[in-house]
Amino acid sequence: MKKMKLISTLLLTGLFLVSCGGDKKDNAASETKTEAVKTENLDPMLDKGVGPITRIEIGALDQALADKGKAIFAAKCTACHKIEKKYIGPALQGITKKQSPEWIMNMILNPENMLANNATAKALLAEFNAPMANQNLTQDEARAVYEYFRTQE
Repeated sequence: MKKMKLISTLLLTGLFLVSCGGDKKDNAASETKTEAVKTENLDPMLDKGVGPITRIEIGALDQALADKGKAIFAAKCTACHKIEKKYIGPALQGITKKQSPEWIMNMILNPENMLANNATAKALLAEFNAPMANQNLTQDEARAVYEYFRTQE
């Protein structure tokens, strides 16, 4: 009789522990869904990203700067990005209408931190399954690439 009580107690304890573990898994899935909803509801033009760029004033298109940016893009970015179509990374045509200037520059300058801490960058990583490589551009070079992107609407 004592063996039967012991076995029953162990079985009930085991079932309890298994059921508690399932809740943690469900909570993790729920948190992931919540983060995805937050990303979907955030106006991307208000998302500044994570990094050194907190504010940029955008004026009239600077064609000389855009030309410099085009050369930088050709040298550093075309292994993974195409303007008009998805490749290893997303197509970049119209990106300045989809993301804030600060977000774009922070992604160029600070991809590791963006991928670790920005919901939109995390979603892109999940979609493309390829992290953006840090090309070690200066802020001036990143600004030139952004200006080039403005010509690709």
